[in-house]
Amino acid sequence: MKFYFRLLGFVCLFLTIVHCHLYAQVSLIGQLRTRTELRDGYGNLTPKNSRAAAFTSQRTRLTFGYKWNRVNFNVAVQDVRVWGQDASTISSADGNRLMVHEAWAELTLINSADSTLKFKPIQNLSLKIGRQELVYDDVRLLGNLDWLQQGRRFDAALLKAQHHGWSLDLGLGFNQNSDAFGTTGTAYTPANAPVSALSDKNVTLAIPGGFLPTAGKGGAPIVANAVSTNGQNQQFKSFQMAYLSRKFNQTRFSALFFKDDFSKYRIDSLGSAATGYVYGRRYDVPGTHSRLTYGAMLTGQATISAVKTGQILWQAFGYLQSGKDRDGLRIRNAYHYGANVTFQKGLLSVSPGYEILSGTNAATVKPGETGRFDPLYGTPHKHWGYMDYFYVGTGSPAGGLKDAFLKFKYAGKRLTTAFDVHYFSLAATTFNKMPDAATGAKLESKLGMEYDFTATYGLNKFTTLEAGYALMKGTNSLEYTKQGTMNQKDKLGTWAYLMINIRPVFF
Repeated sequence: MKFYFRLLGFVCLFLTIVHCHLYAQVSLIGQLRTRTELRDGYGNLTPKNSRAAAFTSQRTRLTFGYKWNRVNFNVAVQDVRVWGQDASTISSADGNRLMVHEAWAELTLINSADSTLKFKPIQNLSLKIGRQELVYDDVRLLGNLDWLQQGRRFDAALLKAQHHGWSLDLGLGFNQNSDAFGTTGTAYTPANAPVSALSDKNVTLAIPGGFLPTAGKGGAPIVANAVSTNGQNQQFKSFQMAYLSRKFNQTRFSALFFKDDFSKYRIDSLGSAATGYVYGRRYDVPGTHSRLTYGAMLTGQATISAVKTGQILWQAFGYLQSGKDRDGLRIRNAYHYGANVTFQKGLLSVSPGYEILSGTNAATVKPGETGRFDPLYGTPHKHWGYMDYFYVGTGSPAGGLKDAFLKFKYAGKRLTTAFDVHYFSLAATTFNKMPDAATGAKLESKLGMEYDFTATYGLNKFTTLEAGYALMKGTNSLEYTKQGTMNQKDKLGTWAYLMINIRPVFF
């Protein structure tokens, strides 16, 4: 508690000094966002006759910003928890969930509008460094994952240039577990490992640094989906990126090149015959696997001449992936493309669209290869159904995904409602390997239909109330490709939530 008072006192003192003497632009924005959810098939189909889960989660965030003509400075501190997760009298054993979500500064190096800066080969150049969100285009491949209470952030440096309408961002990041004395090499463990785990003989074994346990007692996973780039806590070893954009009249062009490098590992175990074993991955292998993602996006709009209040918005994109994935599989013919159009008249709009993320074709794949496109570090919740069945923490079919959708929206002054329909299917041939299936039998491509309804109401300029209900009508193909079983899960999944979002701007 003393920490909170000291932090508040420091912020107040600093802001007073800044306001009185520097005449800079200072902002302080708060957020309290609580979300109550009822889950009965959210993310994965549930066992038959299972009971629904209900809980309330909360994000509390305080964002401080300071802007001068040559420096931007931003710090966002947040606390994320589930109601009741901590005891009513908190002890040190309950853990610490206060964290720094953002802490970055942006230095202006060149500004053509600043007469005191004489070096002006381009119009604007700045360096943004520190813990920050990466938000590009429609957050399809790079986003802050804001729907998740924890959000997503990166420790990175960005060099940002603007010249005659063109914008170019060059970024890089390099991750390490510790700066402790005695640390040698740059081996990196890409996920938060537990301090101990139960062996297959039910004996507690300590987990050393550099080891990520994946299976122990009963063969059950200890760190599920131990290494994954989307919807997991995994981090790359390093990344390098370039993002170029330009607007031409009503059309905007953007191109992305993103290279992420993953630490190599070897399969290993801990323990002995007497204590039993914990199995996992040992991250002490030199070198990395590098993956390349590159492509472009076009967005535009046009006015419907016959209707004064009507317009058409459109989007088309295409991306490729090559190199090696996090497990060292060579990526062959991986792609992601799609298009959608929005017809808007007044407060109403309708948006049909289609997109495909390639998967591994089981009929043609060679050992050591994969055809699966991984949508990097985006916000899947926005694109592939609000029930989060694809490219999130619960995994996604190896056969990829096709998504044909139709979205309806009403955007009033205070009330906004939306209704989305998705038809999901496999993008590549996937074999049925159940014991009772014939040799070479293929799965039906249809995965399911999802229906999402949301409503958002503005209570005041700082507060919004949001509610939603979603339904997934899944198939055996969805159950098998996500969970490895058939006819064991309830094919009808439902989910509902109620969320209040309070974001006061103190000044």
